[in-house]
Amino acid sequence: MPKKSFNLSVKKKINSFKKKITVDSDKSISIRSFLIGAISENISSVKNVLESEDVLSTINCLKKLGVQIKKRKSQEYIIYGKGLGSLALKKNSELNFGNSGTLARLLIGILSTTPDIQVKVTGDHSLNKRNMKELIILMSEFGAFFYPKNKFNFPLKLISTSMPIGINYKAGVSAQLKSSVILAGLNSFGETNIIEIEKSRDHTENMLIKNRHVINVRGNKKKFIKIKGKSFLNPININVPGDPSSSAFFVALTLLNNNSSIKILSVCLNSTRIGFYNLLKKCGADIKFQNLKRENNELRGDILVRSCKINPIKASRKYYVSSTDEYPILFVIAALTKGNSIFKGIGDLSNKESNRITEMQKVLKQVGVKSIAKKDELKIFGKGPINASKLKLSVPNLGDHRICMSAFVLAILTGAKAQIKNFETVFTSSPSFLKNMKILGANFEKKY
Repeated sequence: MPKKSFNLSVKKKINSFKKKITVDSDKSISIRSFLIGAISENISSVKNVLESEDVLSTINCLKKLGVQIKKRKSQEYIIYGKGLGSLALKKNSELNFGNSGTLARLLIGILSTTPDIQVKVTGDHSLNKRNMKELIILMSEFGAFFYPKNKFNFPLKLISTSMPIGINYKAGVSAQLKSSVILAGLNSFGETNIIEIEKSRDHTENMLIKNRHVINVRGNKKKFIKIKGKSFLNPININVPGDPSSSAFFVALTLLNNNSSIKILSVCLNSTRIGFYNLLKKCGADIKFQNLKRENNELRGDILVRSCKINPIKASRKYYVSSTDEYPILFVIAALTKGNSIFKGIGDLSNKESNRITEMQKVLKQVGVKSIAKKDELKIFGKGPINASKLKLSVPNLGDHRICMSAFVLAILTGAKAQIKNFETVFTSSPSFLKNMKILGANFEKKY
């Protein structure tokens, strides 16, 4: 069940801290584990699952599609796979994706080439505003239909194709679209070929890579992915690492808070997910990766961070691809770093849970930080450390977890008196966010 709505009130700056924490499990890998387990053969198992709203939406949708999922204990599940093309539900049923764009795009990829699917697909208020045009065009190439025609946001009616044909796709920066094509290709006749020029998250490929009869990945700078359709998938056994995107907020807080340090344990350090960390290291941030090991084709390790002075951020488009979710908190870092920071190639931020460029500009303006946005870039005139104890910071209900989390970090670093509405949206990705903030010494009040 969704968490009860509440607003968050922040009135005090945080003190120095030296702590060790474990962050929430990775959302991208958790969602993919259930989806791929559902279309694999036999029984799959997933440990250390992120039990957030987005993942619970995934489980609920799969159960409605006839997949048996059992919870063994906290954060541990077994999935009784139905195999490719075997998901089913009553005609004109409804699937609700909640707030999850990942679930929406990936499950629609699976369903578009699954026979006899006629379903209404929808989400919450935030997801229903997001543009799904590219997804609809791609799935239409496989043979699926979406109604009403020329409508590109949920709710929609999806009618799958009984004769799916593999396609050729030139992937952009969206790992979700790439994954939807991979998953649709698994149950299509012939081959689906993907050329990836700009490297994006590769969790889907990593989870499938042991199925060499189905997927072939080659190349590095330019990647070629070949999917051979109409076969079968072996069951998976996944232990989900910590989420680097959730970790980013604690990293930012530590870097900007005097005499502080933090160690974040067992975090996913996949090369497609650490653009945030690489960018900050380039700016002089004291960030180290320790105890590295590879598990389930994913690199993981501990992140050690110490507060330090960093230089203004100059982020080219290449960083956006590997740190999309972290840009709102990067904007906070830029605001509290002396000098001018610039972020290029970020136009896609306008089509997230909210327009993250516009909304973060509004947040920063309330603590006296100026910024200028163009079509595809944002310049922030950083002021360095700010004492905003006499200022008020207000964030409306945007349905955007990353904006809420970023505004919270800004408030406890500056002392701004913050009121952040509908903070429960953070539970879509990071249910232990406030618990960890309390461990670090943050003061806040929930108002129901």
